[in-house]
Amino acid sequence: MKRGPWDFVPRRWPVLGLAAAALVVLGVTGGCGGGGGGDGPERLQLVLTQVGEGFDRPNYVTSANDGTRRLFVVEQGGTIRIIDPSGQVLSEPFLDLSDIVVNTGEAGLLSVAFHPDYGDNGRLFVYFVSDRSGSLRSYVAEFHVSAGNANRVDPATERVLIEVEQGATNHNAGLVTFGPDGYLWCSLGDGGTVASDAQDLGNLLGALLRIDVDRGDPYGIPGDNPLVGRAGAREEIFAYGFRNPWRYSIDHPTGRVFVGDVGQNQWEEIDLVEAGGNYGWPIMEGPDCFPPGSSCDTTGLELPIYEYSHDGDVCAVTGGYVYRGDRHPSLRGVYFFADYCSGVIYRLTEDDGQWQAQAELETDLQIPSFGTDEDGEMYVVDIGGGVYRMDFEPAENG
Repeated sequence: MKRGPWDFVPRRWPVLGLAAAALVVLGVTGGCGGGGGGDGPERLQLVLTQVGEGFDRPNYVTSANDGTRRLFVVEQGGTIRIIDPSGQVLSEPFLDLSDIVVNTGEAGLLSVAFHPDYGDNGRLFVYFVSDRSGSLRSYVAEFHVSAGNANRVDPATERVLIEVEQGATNHNAGLVTFGPDGYLWCSLGDGGTVASDAQDLGNLLGALLRIDVDRGDPYGIPGDNPLVGRAGAREEIFAYGFRNPWRYSIDHPTGRVFVGDVGQNQWEEIDLVEAGGNYGWPIMEGPDCFPPGSSCDTTGLELPIYEYSHDGDVCAVTGGYVYRGDRHPSLRGVYFFADYCSGVIYRLTEDDGQWQAQAELETDLQIPSFGTDEDGEMYVVDIGGGVYRMDFEPAENG
């Protein structure tokens, strides 16, 4: 079985300080290839500006969209730490679940999502893997920020929403996020075996979920979820047939859902998700039948919009975001993703229904995740301990 991203020893990109640090530029052109241009065909180069360091296996970064301009960095071992607006990393964790989180393989504390009205209600949701019940399980749990300290979560407020048995400490997926619809979305992997449950609609493995955390006990099912009323199906499921949809994102202006699904032997893929879509695993891996060389019935299966093979130093796709920030209008609408092993950051653009990828930047980072701040600017996380903002500057020969 192909190794997952956490099975590799972290490689550290040399820390160049908190000033802008330019890596090898492979070429960025704003305003072309469906990038949504506003500034014309200006040539830009991608640079990474370090905004925090010294984290312990960070795997996600996000904001609370509450006007405080804080960044929240998730560490695999079970803690969430804050980078304040001055760039200081606060010494006390925002949340500490290290006593219950299984921190091995791909398991651990994997993401956090803040309620759209977090500034008023203080509600947040985390995804973690734990064996506290006596068996390995994935959890989605709600917490509330402390009434007396905006930089601390009250651990006594935990309320479990989702609890799913896991067969291994890999293929756990693990992103929770809110969509523009106000619903909480969650990704689950196939459970870590080729004998996958990803085609079984009676369980939640290998699926992208969509739930309403503002009603129901412990949650409600949105009435327009595609499997509502389907006999034998879990109505939380929005799409299925994924192997390990580790990182995905929802482009708020368009509602498009982009999933980076980590492959098995040969292919990494980016999927553009449709409601009720079946993305093929384990019938297919990328564009091919699985196992390699076999034949399969592809009727009703959705193919990736982009895939790349395991040629060279690549191993696992890290799904990213569509850029929607204000600093670089010519790049609005461009989707960025990376490969965990090669450290290369790519752009993906659509032209007349065809999707094309272009390498933007070679790095020595191992990138488990991208993230955004409350202005829509994008960030890169290095599992070796750093967090970097993605900046774009005029190319010297532009």
